[in-house]
Amino acid sequence: MTMTVWQSVITIAVVTIGTMITRFLPFLLFPESKRPPRIIDYLGKVLPFAMTGLLVVYSLKDVTPLSGNHGVPEAIAMAVIVVLHLWKRNMLLSIAGGTILYMLLVQLVFV
Repeated sequence: MTMTVWQSVITIAVVTIGTMITRFLPFLLFPESKRPPRIIDYLGKVLPFAMTGLLVVYSLKDVTPLSGNHGVPEAIAMAVIVVLHLWKRNMLLSIAGGTILYMLLVQLVFV
């Protein structure tokens, strides 16, 4: 099913408005001159770690380490991520390095 031009325009407008609201609303609710509520400070401290844990669990949920090579590339990539992060303390480098290594392993080594 294809959309008409107006349906496309309305869809793009709604997505744009939704994105702008989610970007600007925090600045309107919590201006720099006013201290945010304690719960917002708490969530800002704990949610990044919770989301990282959630992503790790989601990424590894379908891995079956006892069948063939499954689990070996994931384990190698996770070890490299940990080593890179402990060595350089750079989250972007750790994630990018582990992702690139994992993709190379599953595409070239564990075919």
